[in-house]
Amino acid sequence: MSQATQGTPPPVVQRLLDAVNQRDLASLVACFAEDYTNETPAHPRRGFRGREQVRRNWTRIFAEVPDVRARVVRSATDGRTVWTEWRMSGTRRSDEGAFEMTGPVIYEVVDGLIQSASLFLEPIERDSDDIDAAIRRAVGHRTNPQDNS
Repeated sequence: MSQATQGTPPPVVQRLLDAVNQRDLASLVACFAEDYTNETPAHPRRGFRGREQVRRNWTRIFAEVPDVRARVVRSATDGRTVWTEWRMSGTRRSDEGAFEMTGPVIYEVVDGLIQSASLFLEPIERDSDDIDAAIRRAVGHRTNPQDNS
């Protein structure tokens, strides 16, 4: 890696972070290339192309989570690739419940704009299964976990 930082992301990611925290939709959208490509590997159908979808996504987020706050916990840069870890929080307007997201986002930055990203952001599940139950669900649940047949 050519540069590793703790909480000091590269300029375009810092502009994106500032725009989220200031709820500045125009500045947020301006961080992305016109032909921006988004992929969400854990949810392939959520991928999209174009900065207009970025605008639609964040218009909805700002409307539904008016107090959204974000921070980049850590980042690392290698050439055009920027690895970041995000934390986002706020309160949903619809039910006043907690909006909490966390996870990595890997960006490709070209000419100071985000050209593409792989999003691994997920909602925080405070009441989710413990690790044993999660593994059983991921590999296929057996009635008796001791049963090796």
